[in-house]
Amino acid sequence: MSGPGLTDPRPLSPHLQIWKFHATMVASITHRVTGSALYFGSFLIAAWIVALGLTPAAGEDVPAFYAAIEAVITSPFGQIILVLWAAAVLYHFANGIRHLLWDGPAIGFDPKVASAWSVFNFIFAGVGAIALWAAATLL
Repeated sequence: MSGPGLTDPRPLSPHLQIWKFHATMVASITHRVTGSALYFGSFLIAAWIVALGLTPAAGEDVPAFYAAIEAVITSPFGQIILVLWAAAVLYHFANGIRHLLWDGPAIGFDPKVASAWSVFNFIFAGVGAIALWAAATLL
């Protein structure tokens, strides 16, 4: 029983200072951050797709919206944002597969396997984003 003046017999969660830093903890935090980044980054991608639909025909003036989005996308800042967005997509994708395996057949709960998979997800996202950027730049 709990109430004013009575002690609560339920155990308390350990404080963050007690937890040991490990790869799966960082992976969980990164999964949440990349999910939020994908939400907001999708607005830029949607604006770019709309701008592509507004691409002028030969001989017509370039619409201001298209010119503005084109300037953002092709700027160094825009290129960095696109590479980071690609990394977020790839990371969220790889981590989503891990969660599917955890929720379905319950594979990968061993701490060493979970940590290795976490590290793999970071490497996959980084290398994949760089490869996508290189392929887009070369094409």
